[in-house]
Amino acid sequence: MATNQPIIDRARSEGRTVLNEVEAKQLLKKAGINVVETRLAASKGEAVSISQKLGLPVALKIASPDIVHKSDAGGVRLGLGTADDVGKAYDDILAAVKKKHPGAKIQGVAVQKMARPGLEVIIGMSRDEQFGPVLMFGLGGVLVEVLKDVSFRLVPLTERDAAEMVREIKGYPLLEGYRGQEAVDVSYLEGLLLKVSAFVEHNSAVKELDLNPIFAYSDGALAVDARVILEEDRH
Repeated sequence: MATNQPIIDRARSEGRTVLNEVEAKQLLKKAGINVVETRLAASKGEAVSISQKLGLPVALKIASPDIVHKSDAGGVRLGLGTADDVGKAYDDILAAVKKKHPGAKIQGVAVQKMARPGLEVIIGMSRDEQFGPVLMFGLGGVLVEVLKDVSFRLVPLTERDAAEMVREIKGYPLLEGYRGQEAVDVSYLEGLLLKVSAFVEHNSAVKELDLNPIFAYSDGALAVDARVILEEDRH
């Protein structure tokens, strides 16, 4: 697997260790990870143009290395069905973010097509000083903070590791189709964990990774949000 050096080098040349969402998704897409198409808009007009090219409805999210929790900052608008909605949301996001985080560096606004809802799961990675990269899997969205229902394995993962990670969480019955809900493609999630493991193994510059939420479906899965933090450049 090729490394994703150009994107990483560009961020480091700008003194950044946090990739914006568009950059993060570009990295992951190159690694074969299914992500929702997302583009960066530097102006209201560009946001409207991108939304029409992607196809409405869309979501808008602030792109800033200084803002981790975009929703808490007022930096997210969902289900925008018209060009007017997109234009107003762009202005509203910038106003809200500048009020709450006046010193934040704003790179623009990420525009992405609204994804088909699915069961929300999370895949994350952090690097332990002693053990190296550790992969996490669990129920996603706000549930990961409330329930903390997650499993862990060291990278690189084996197929057995991936299968065990998915089945270890208490919420596994939800994946099987609890009380008539549609079951998700568990084998796809196992494969996704292996792809993320390979991505981490071949990109040592990545310090932390969060895919949350990932919408899990009966026919695959789609990462809706992505966060990538780089190791500090020591050169």
